[in-house]
Amino acid sequence: MAEDIKTLDDLKSAVPGIEAAAPEAAISREPQRDQHGRAYATGKRKDAVARVWVKPGSGKVTVNGKDINDYFARPVLQMILKQPFDVAGVAGQYDVQATVKGGGLSGQAGAVKHGISQALQLHEPSLRAALKAAGFLTRDSRVVERKKYGRAKARRSFQFSKR
Repeated sequence: MAEDIKTLDDLKSAVPGIEAAAPEAAISREPQRDQHGRAYATGKRKDAVARVWVKPGSGKVTVNGKDINDYFARPVLQMILKQPFDVAGVAGQYDVQATVKGGGLSGQAGAVKHGISQALQLHEPSLRAALKAAGFLTRDSRVVERKKYGRAKARRSFQFSKR
């Protein structure tokens, strides 16, 4: 029996049940939309949590009831929010409504970006590969380190005094 197996294909044919498992590996994902045709996702970054709804539209982005240009005044933060659309190649095709709480503006922009990416791939599963390759579906787990006792901050020690 051992002499008959010379290649990996021979090994697959010799072991029962291997071929049945291979077609199941290709997972077909279904779009997840509500009755209004929207996809919902939660995005997180630092202490900020964003609830994001995505639906087909003209590219209007609303955060906490304000336009993106009013809420995120800095161009860098606006660019962060637009990254998922540019990577997926669907800029100007989806309307976004987001509510975000906690953290500062930078963390909130990251949370909305994470939520947009998650909602886009739920609305249109074919966009998942591009978003995953860019790393937008992974939550950035870095948070502020806590202050320790005997220290001025998280790692900085108190000023040394010789006398």
